[in-house]
Amino acid sequence: MEEKYYIFFVLALLAEIIGTISGFGSSILFVPIASIFIDFKLVLGITAVFHVFSNITKIVLFKHGINKDIIIKLGIPAVIFVIIGALLTKVIPQKEIELLLNIVLVGLAIFLLTNTNKTIPPTNKNLYLGGVSSGFFAGLIGTGGAIRGLVLSGFGLEKNIFIATSAVIDLGVDSSRAAIYIYNGYFLKEHIVFIPALIAISILGTWIGKICLQYISEIIFRKFVLMVIIFTSVFYTAKYIYELNT
Repeated sequence: MEEKYYIFFVLALLAEIIGTISGFGSSILFVPIASIFIDFKLVLGITAVFHVFSNITKIVLFKHGINKDIIIKLGIPAVIFVIIGALLTKVIPQKEIELLLNIVLVGLAIFLLTNTNKTIPPTNKNLYLGGVSSGFFAGLIGTGGAIRGLVLSGFGLEKNIFIATSAVIDLGVDSSRAAIYIYNGYFLKEHIVFIPALIAISILGTWIGKICLQYISEIIFRKFVLMVIIFTSVFYTAKYIYELNT
């Protein structure tokens, strides 16, 4: 196996731990870092398959926190629009959209971080809008979890509810986009050998993340979610500018 794939597995474990602690999928950290070492479309394909196992693990470990109302109103639009986004990966210029999205995410995350008493009302409109936008961008650029994380953080959800509910939605989103990516040739037969390692990493990373969460307060949890969003969005923006000038 090539050395770059060993790097992939190490990054996947770290991303899974931090992704669990922050309450949403590991792709928000893993995709920008892994794309440095591996072709972006291969990253999309492998990450989507990895997330299927990751989300199943989170659902098992955090099952008591599932909020069915949010799953239906945010999750169903997300699953529908992730398919649309994934189908459009071959025709829409992803980098420019990714840059604009990250600038918006940084602004919103900083606002919520500096105004901790501010929350987004969990109205049907906000749930549907959050589902549509997070699903579409998850399919198109692989990191729609940042939008969903921002929305759920804005609702002020308790950490176990946040993680469990996000994982159920993510499972539907990732299963849908994984099928599209496999059809598009982003995940080939030669990559099937990765599956046992991805299953092990998803279980180990989620378990370690859950242990860490026991020592984190609700206030720190919300701030951590927003800081992860800011960090990854700034990373994406810096990476785009660097590639533009090289």
